[in-house]
Amino acid sequence: MAEDKVYFHVDLDAFFASVEMLDDPSLEGKPVIIGGKGPRSVASTCNYEARKYGVHSAMPMVRALQLCPSAIVISGNYSRYLEKSREVMNIFNSFSSNIRQISVDEAFLDMSGTTTIFGHPFKAGLTLKKKVKDISGLSISVGIGPSKLIAKMASDFNKPDGICIVEKGREIEFVDAVGLKGLWGVGKVTQKKLEQKHIKTNEQLRSFTVKSLTSMFGESMGYYLYNICRGIDVGIFEGETKSHSISTERTFIEDIGSIDVLYTNLLDMCYEILYRSLSENKMARTIGIKIRYSDFSTFSSQMTPDIPIYNAEQIYEYAKTLLNKKWTKSPVRLLGVGLYQTYNKDTMVQTYLFDEENKKKRDLEKISLALKNKGLNITKATLLKKKEPKNANSHSTDPSGETY
Repeated sequence: MAEDKVYFHVDLDAFFASVEMLDDPSLEGKPVIIGGKGPRSVASTCNYEARKYGVHSAMPMVRALQLCPSAIVISGNYSRYLEKSREVMNIFNSFSSNIRQISVDEAFLDMSGTTTIFGHPFKAGLTLKKKVKDISGLSISVGIGPSKLIAKMASDFNKPDGICIVEKGREIEFVDAVGLKGLWGVGKVTQKKLEQKHIKTNEQLRSFTVKSLTSMFGESMGYYLYNICRGIDVGIFEGETKSHSISTERTFIEDIGSIDVLYTNLLDMCYEILYRSLSENKMARTIGIKIRYSDFSTFSSQMTPDIPIYNAEQIYEYAKTLLNKKWTKSPVRLLGVGLYQTYNKDTMVQTYLFDEENKKKRDLEKISLALKNKGLNITKATLLKKKEPKNANSHSTDPSGETY
């Protein structure tokens, strides 16, 4: 008889800020915000000390500094973050042969059938946390569940430096403990609509049929609500594996309705996947984006240019074109970008008349990455003005973890 499915969702706690504090211990205990310093800049991410003041990712930097005037603002060093990310992902690879990296600081591990190697999943989670801490100096939060969605919610439950396991058959008990407002994907707009319908608990939500919910909230969100309050994963985190793509996606704490902020995210993510492709010596034939709206409707779009994709500017321009075609001016809760049909950089590709300039830009980006790896903080001017990434929630943690 086959063993039940077991997934880990692993999230590096306040990753960018944690790396900065690791490299500069004098930052410990002080509020730190990673992001640009220009007038249109946004907070990329921040540590937990800054979050106590209400600062969060995607917040305009002006507003973040109003909330936390004493914050230390750092433009960031992406190549250093990438270096630490690879270090941690390599540790993950020693625990599971089936990993899906969601972003530079987040991944799913399929741990099904590994109990004979690592013991009970909770024990394996503790072992993983210790190994990451010992080798990288960074803390992770681990969520363990019978599905990716439950594992994702579990990793958020005990942040930072937490661990939470949800046993199969106890999904409803867990989502009820999280509460209606704690359900992954149920943002402020949906919460307000639920309150207007006098729905205040998951138990009340479960009393509605899927037909009733889809009529009230639309097909995508209604169907999702029907399933999430029962702890049922509808495949939100399914997608291509890392071996076929290099991708990243960001779920925002607050839905984003500004195209400028979306562009800022897109540019930052394009550099993330470009640096990852450089470090893996990969190129790609296809570029794609993923966009999810407040109502949970999700769309993706891809394009395969006629010329090779060499550098981040190319990725950004193609991704921006796709975004402009797909964005309906509705608030966005998730944005993703990826390189697909990847191949080894040393593979012979057809030479095109206008390739030389794009090749030069790629060479410059390789030099920039190499210099950053040596400790020189070189940042593209555009990113000093526009920068923003990922979602993180703060929760108190019990060192013993949580089990459901």
